[in-house]
Amino acid sequence: MKSVKDGVVRIFLTMVLALLIGAIFIILIGENPITAYQAMLKGAFIGKLNFGTTLANFTPLLLTSTAFVVAAQAGAFNVGVEGEVFLGGITAAYIGYKWTFLPKPLLLIACFLGAMVIAGAWAFIPAFLKAYYNVSEVCVTILMNSVALYITSYLVSGPMSAGSANPQSPNVEVRLPQFMRPSAVNVGLFLAIIVVLLIIFMLYRTNLGFKFRLVGTNSAFGDFAGLNSKKVFIQAMMLSGVIGGFAGAIEVLGVHGYFLNNFATGLGSNGMLAALIVKSNVIATPFMAFFLAVLKSGAMGMQIATGVPKGLIDTITAVFITIATMETLFDFLKKEKKPGKAAGTVRKEGQS
Repeated sequence: MKSVKDGVVRIFLTMVLALLIGAIFIILIGENPITAYQAMLKGAFIGKLNFGTTLANFTPLLLTSTAFVVAAQAGAFNVGVEGEVFLGGITAAYIGYKWTFLPKPLLLIACFLGAMVIAGAWAFIPAFLKAYYNVSEVCVTILMNSVALYITSYLVSGPMSAGSANPQSPNVEVRLPQFMRPSAVNVGLFLAIIVVLLIIFMLYRTNLGFKFRLVGTNSAFGDFAGLNSKKVFIQAMMLSGVIGGFAGAIEVLGVHGYFLNNFATGLGSNGMLAALIVKSNVIATPFMAFFLAVLKSGAMGMQIATGVPKGLIDTITAVFITIATMETLFDFLKKEKKPGKAAGTVRKEGQS
């Protein structure tokens, strides 16, 4: 419960400080920050289109941030979630328009299963290299993101091309129902929430979750306790990839109805940002993901109503990173003070 409380407090302080600093920038360009933030909230919540767009932005962020958190629990830094979203999406699109011999319910399940299997297998590569050859998963996943992007770009420009002006695949034959039209939000939102709840349950109520957290805290102790830390590390990375592939399938089947080239650019990095701000707290991460979705969807409304450039949202997002880094620095200083305090106590006792 303490970690949950700390995560909520962290989110609140980060939001307040970032918005205050953003208000200073708004004042400097000659605009009223209260009016600007009101316009932003209106653009994010008022009306079916606006609120639906917020929820549509929230869905992939919720999954990609959770994917990063799952890997982080086992000590992995999975920067490759974005590539896994791309590959999951292209797999769902291929199955969705090729396997039409299946009944639609089975076709829908096949799309999700295929996306999760391919994305999980993709995440296995950096996990195996890290576990058995100590190759940095950060470097490998960054490079593999580019490879995944090039693979999907080639496929929708060639073998899987729909022949349209924009590189994309043919329309899939099965879709996730949308609601709150004309926004793109769909029932994938509820599927994402279910996935996150299952992940939370797994991490804190199952042996597998305990293994993830133990290996992430101290892999040497995990091996001493009889665990195979390398195997657990690979499992966490693959599960992270599975979640990323699931997000890609939702975007294809629920939002676009086909694979659109470069559709997932930024989803992985923004999800990683949401997780890092709350120090990979799986309870707090969804709240930060929602806040980032609000900023993204409300930015255009703020620009139209007040003239404040939507690029200011990028500034506020950058402030999030700064605040998170500062808090880590403060934590470090606190830890350093404890030995000194203890030493002072020992000296006083010796003098007495």
